[in-house]
Amino acid sequence: MNDWPQGWSDDNRGTRYGRGSSGAQPESARVMRQVRRGPSAPPGGPPGGVPQQPSYVNGGQGDAGGYDGYDSGYNTGQVYGAPGGRGPGDASGGGGGGAMGEPRPAPDWRRRIKITSITVVTVLLATTVGTYFWADSKLNREVDLSKVIDRPEAGEGTNYLIVGSDSREGMSAEDKKELHTGSAEGKRTDSMMILHTGDNGSTLVSLPRDSDVEIPTFKGSESGKTYQGTGRHTKLNAAYAEDGPELLVRTVEFNTGLRIDHYVEIGFAGFANIVDAVGGVEIDIPQDIKDTKSGANLKKGKQTLNGEEALAFVRTRYALAGSDLDRTKNQQKFLSALANQVATPGTVLNPFKLYPTMGAGLDSLIVDKDMGLFDLASMFWAMKGVSGGDGTSMNMPISGSTGGNLVWDKAKVKTLVEQLKNDEKVTVSSD
Repeated sequence: MNDWPQGWSDDNRGTRYGRGSSGAQPESARVMRQVRRGPSAPPGGPPGGVPQQPSYVNGGQGDAGGYDGYDSGYNTGQVYGAPGGRGPGDASGGGGGGAMGEPRPAPDWRRRIKITSITVVTVLLATTVGTYFWADSKLNREVDLSKVIDRPEAGEGTNYLIVGSDSREGMSAEDKKELHTGSAEGKRTDSMMILHTGDNGSTLVSLPRDSDVEIPTFKGSESGKTYQGTGRHTKLNAAYAEDGPELLVRTVEFNTGLRIDHYVEIGFAGFANIVDAVGGVEIDIPQDIKDTKSGANLKKGKQTLNGEEALAFVRTRYALAGSDLDRTKNQQKFLSALANQVATPGTVLNPFKLYPTMGAGLDSLIVDKDMGLFDLASMFWAMKGVSGGDGTSMNMPISGSTGGNLVWDKAKVKTLVEQLKNDEKVTVSSD
């Protein structure tokens, strides 16, 4: 027999809570407090404050035709936190209404691409600016061309005096032995070239170290004292040995009439380091070369030379039929190949090659005080053009020799200098 109370009033509900109850409250009733989900019962409602349970007859509507009774919160969808009482199935929300049910907006790809582009450009710009100031700070601007007196008028285009010295500065005894440089004190010019850049292509003119030149009146680079010219003739490389780069520039300008705009010098160790930094330089050697003086032991044909082999190649003259004249041709050929290698995308776009190459080159270069990175880059691109066939490479025209010195062909030299001054296409040959 069912003992469940028939009503909910305090008078007849008794103390029984279920079948077989003897009046004691169940454990759950003693522990748990009743939680009301809906509003309090209106006055006059059932005793005890328990709201009227809704009827689900006729589609869930009570006697009044609506849900005016107990509201658990599930009827409005508010239990899901949906604003406005919309549930997950609300038609106006398309099944996705509410804070958690709404679909994510489509990504704004234009905005993302714009932000990414700005970030990339900013990083590249910062890297470029940083690299520029880093490289500019490494240039050794030691040569002061303002000390050179009685200079010729400037012409069209730009003229660089490129000097390879036999400086052993910074080299250990092991380095000197490996590179076959010897241990002579001081430094002398091992090669000299004039590179002209302009609108009619580039021209690279080698000045043989044994060229017969006159030492003019000059001002000492250190003492500031003026030394009067006496008409004394000597080899060109003696000018450098006597008073350094400033006297060498003064002597070249006096004997040619061509103004030198920039000076660039590199020593033995720096030259070898640059070649190694770019991973070697490929060049086609026209003949077998074996020279105990320079340490060259090279076979004929196309091959890649490392720093040690490259230095031996450009220094060799005793194993060549034309001695110094043939050596200058090899120097031109190799320097053009080196410039071409440095300017390749594989070097410029590869930071693991670019920075070591720039570091090795800039550390070992000595330039004039007015030389900038753009001037240096222009020089390399011009030399690259010469190797690519866009320019001319030649020796200073020679007419004969006297006392072991090579005498320049005055008529050809005059024509050559005029063409360079006017930035005209060079028609003079060294043959």
